[in-house]
Amino acid sequence: MNTILNTAVIALVCLSTALMAVRGVNRSRSSADVLVAARSVRPWWNASAIGGEYLSAASFLGVTGLIVLTGRDGLWYPVGYAAGFLMLMLFVAAPLRRSGAYTLPDFAQVRFGQENVARVLGYTVLGVGWLYMLPQMHAAALALITVTDLPAWVGPVAVTAVVIASVVPGGMRSITAVQAMQYWLKLAALAIPTIAIIIALPLGAGPDLPTEPVLPSPGQTPLVTVSLLIALVFGTLGLPHVLVRFYTNPTGAQARTTTFTVTGLVSLFYLFPTALAFLAVSAGITTPGNPDALLLDLPSTLLGGTVGVLLTAIVAGGAFAAFVSTSSGLTVALAGVISRRFFAGSVSGFRRGALLAALVPGAISMATSTTGLASVIGSIFALTASTIAPVLLAGIWWRRASGAGAIAAMVTGASVWLACLVASFAGAGAALGGLVGQPGLLSVPAAVLALIVFSLARPDLDTGRLDEVLARLHAPNRD
Repeated sequence: MNTILNTAVIALVCLSTALMAVRGVNRSRSSADVLVAARSVRPWWNASAIGGEYLSAASFLGVTGLIVLTGRDGLWYPVGYAAGFLMLMLFVAAPLRRSGAYTLPDFAQVRFGQENVARVLGYTVLGVGWLYMLPQMHAAALALITVTDLPAWVGPVAVTAVVIASVVPGGMRSITAVQAMQYWLKLAALAIPTIAIIIALPLGAGPDLPTEPVLPSPGQTPLVTVSLLIALVFGTLGLPHVLVRFYTNPTGAQARTTTFTVTGLVSLFYLFPTALAFLAVSAGITTPGNPDALLLDLPSTLLGGTVGVLLTAIVAGGAFAAFVSTSSGLTVALAGVISRRFFAGSVSGFRRGALLAALVPGAISMATSTTGLASVIGSIFALTASTIAPVLLAGIWWRRASGAGAIAAMVTGASVWLACLVASFAGAGAALGGLVGQPGLLSVPAAVLALIVFSLARPDLDTGRLDEVLARLHAPNRD
């Protein structure tokens, strides 16, 4: 009964996603339609869609288990995830929309006027996007083997199939309404179990609650915490699937309003995985076997019976909405880069790019695995904070930032991040006070320093063009 119900709910989420996406296909006739929904998405709708794609497997499944396992160290993840949108609102959203670009490489071409900068940024976006999609596929496998009798490989296959069915025909036109719906579905999928458990436990429907939950003591140093927050806050500035949605707003002012709204929506969402973590600790769950599966098991563990079964099905459906919506957003962002770089930016080129963008991580996920969803995503945030974010911020706000500096920043940031990742896998995670395992405090300053040094040493000489570009980015009347 449990397996059948969970499978049915997951299938319903996947089917409804594909059917909703079909509604946008007939309106997807041009590159502007498939890439940026013809720049016609209003702030509230766009904010809901950003919330839908931003709240990934790490947010839905990973945060609760991480807080239970690490205590106050885990609480920094939802804080950092939400705080990044404040930076987006203040420094990026409106200028990025005013650039008139369709993709991040397009922005680099507009700002720096150099094909090599756009090319390097394009490859960086592809690398980041595919790395980000892998945990979504692995989480789908974990969810299926936790709540159904289906084999693990069905999870990545299902997510890949739904993403292809949703994105390939209509692109951004197809998935905007889907992602907006999926934000509210994910919110409900956590809010309902949270409220039910809060009501049921004091009535004796589960284990007795102690008077005060005691989270595990912090295990990481303040330096590592600072490094984590740098990665999460600045990493948000470089997420390709989030940034591309700002191109869909009609004006720069509406892009800023979208960011303000989504900050509230994301903050609201994170109240529930955090509350569920406290409820789990209150009920005596302090050493989860698999932190990523804790949320899926929690309703049955705490309540049991028919109520626990129904709540588990709701959580499983919300989890699949998280995997699909994030993967869809990443696929659109990557397809835009692939089509503009290799297929002349045509609609057919977008569709070929979307197929490639979805199939590559789907195939790789069959031979790999992910544990610790929140920490893995945190590491990817450190990569975006060390590569895309410095180029974006400097390109918008520092007049002397040059193409040579942008390339140096991306290469240096990625190299330091990769070196730390290799050292951590080699067992040197405690090196440099733990910063090897959480490298934002090393890789981000290295990237910024490289950007400054190379920009000053090799400045861009076309000052007339630069004046025009910066005026476009910062003048409200250009909306």
